[in-house]
Parts: sequence; structure tokens; C-alpha cells
Amino acid sequence: MKKSSAETVVVVESPTKAKTIGAFLGKGFTVTSSYGHVRDLPKGELGVDVEGNFEPRYVIPTSARKHVSELKRLVSKADRVILATDEDREGEAIAWHLAEALGLKRADRIVFHEITKPAIAEALKHPREIDGRLVDAQQARRVLDRLVGYSYPPFFGRRLLRIFRLGAFNRLPCVLLPTVRMRFARSRRRSTGLSRFSFRSLLPSFLKSAESLCPNQASKNRSAWKK
Repeated sequence: MKKSSAETVVVVESPTKAKTIGAFLGKGFTVTSSYGHVRDLPKGELGVDVEGNFEPRYVIPTSARKHVSELKRLVSKADRVILATDEDREGEAIAWHLAEALGLKRADRIVFHEITKPAIAEALKHPREIDGRLVDAQQARRVLDRLVGYSYPPFFGRRLLRIFRLGAFNRLPCVLLPTVRMRFARSRRRSTGLSRFSFRSLLPSFLKSAESLCPNQASKNRSAWKK
């Protein structure tokens, strides 16, 4: 990561993109990368407050701490910060986690569909805020993955997650997914600035549906989450 007195810092996901885009933008910009996610649920523990409306607890992984410190140093000297992570829900979540981890009070979000000089120039003309709905969707998926992983034996948990990802809708867990998606569609709440997003209201309804179909397993699951 090159030292610079640039007024604008642009953060993308990969160092390869950073190098290419940096060549397009030239002076006045420092383009760096996040190397993917900068925060996640802690390893070795649930990291989700089951009794507290399923509030996740995020940490900066040890492997990312040095890099996050360097990013903080860069943005502290910048007049403007642009988060240019990918447009999908993972990219949107990475942008939000960057804003949280770096303590950004203000950041512009841009997206582009090709890495060319005209596409980057056009994206810079249309900055927006972080899309809270995409962030909510990624957080809900991450928390559900974690709950499943801690609630079932490892072998069964891996098989269940595979069912989720392959879209085998004849299986019970995937029958519940359309309900979750429908509730996302009904929720039109938009974020303001870089405030925290709330997706936890969806999880109780998801689990209530599961418990009505599998009451015996549900009580065991909740006991496991509390440990």
C-alpha cells in the first residue's frame, strides 16, 4: 500500500483491482483494497446474542488487524472516502463493515460493472449511500449459517448448509427460505447515512416457523445456542 497525500481514498476488495483502478484515476486519488471482509463473527464461539434479538458480535480477525490499522491511517488523512466494493450483498456488507471498522462518519458508495477508465469515471459521477437492504440480507444469511453450524452435529450441519446453497426446495429448511425472502421484500426500510442496520426482527419469525414444525429439535437448539 503506497503512502500518499491524496485527498480521496478509494477502497476496493482486491489488490489487483486497486492497482488497475489506481492507474486510471492518477493523481489526487489513493486506491487501496480491503482484501475482502474486515470483520466477522468470532471463531470458537456463537457470536450471536440469542436472547438479545439475535444481535451479532463482530470482531476484526487477527490476520486483518494490521491492514485495518493501515486503512485507518489512510482515511484519517483523506478529505473523501469512496467505498467501491462489489455490487452484490457481500460487497455491500464489506462496504458497511469498512465504514464501521474505520469509524467513518461519511463515505460515498460507488459500483461499476467493468474495470475500464470510462466505467470508473461514470461511477464517480453517481455516488450513493450503502444499501441497508443488501447489508441486512447478508447479515441474516451469516447469522443463520452460524446458528445452524452451532445447533446441529457438524456432519448434518454441513449437509443442511449444502441444501440451502443448492436450492433443494423439497427439503424442509429451504421451504422456510421463501418466507424469509418475502419478509425482506416487505421491509422497505432504507438506511440513513452509516447508521446500524436492523435485520434481527426477521430471525424470530423464521425460528418460530421452524419450531412449530420441529418442536423437539427446536428446544435442543435453543439450549445449545445459550451455552
